Amino acid sequence: MKFFETLKKETAQERIDLFAAPIIVEALRGNTTLNEYVAFLTQAYHHVKHTVPLLMAVGSRLPDEYEWLREAVAEYITEEIGHQEWILNDIAACGFDKEVVCAGLPSQATELMVSYAYDTIARVNPMGFFGMVFVLEGTSIALADNAANTIRETLSLPQKAFSYLYSHGSLDIEHVKFFEDLMNLLDDQRDQAQIIHSARVFYKLYGDIFRSLSPGQGIELAA
Repeated sequence: MKFFETLKKETAQERIDLFAAPIIVEALRGNTTLNEYVAFLTQAYHHVKHTVPLLMAVGSRLPDEYEWLREAVAEYITEEIGHQEWILNDIAACGFDKEVVCAGLPSQATELMVSYAYDTIARVNPMGFFGMVFVLEGTSIALADNAANTIRETLSLPQKAFSYLYSHGSLDIEHVKFFEDLMNLLDDQRDQAQIIHSARVFYKLYGDIFRSLSPGQGIELAA
């Protein structure tokens, strides 16, 4: 079995647990308020803005034998630059003040996930970061388009309020295939074990972000 398939198999339960978060279930049923959607975007902003710095940290810590992977990380950096600005534009398209988001603090759940990512790279093994990539990109592919379409219809919002979700849905499949191919090139069992372990933790931490956004408890922002 190739490593990417092993990774999916070994983290299947954690994936199920994340998808059971109440706000995800309700969003797919068409039960989302505007405040809940903007609350989701707010937390997305506070972790997505760290994607490029995290990738830079990974690239700087990879050993020489992973030079081929460092080149892939450089490609990821080019593709990820500015995605947090898409989120801010979505927030503005919803009628909210994006400057309030920029000046605010992340939720505890978001801060813990970002902190775990930095700590894993700096203290444990930079390869663990790919567990985060696996979780966030895999979740987006599975949910983004359906969630965006349902929320858009429910709230009668313009398409420009969903640039972040639509860009991380079916349009991002090629990106995920690129990641899958990279993972299947890994043959170091210690690094594979680290990625699996980190993916399990990231499923929990990312799920906690969604669980902190319980239906009906959206964050109020000045419109």
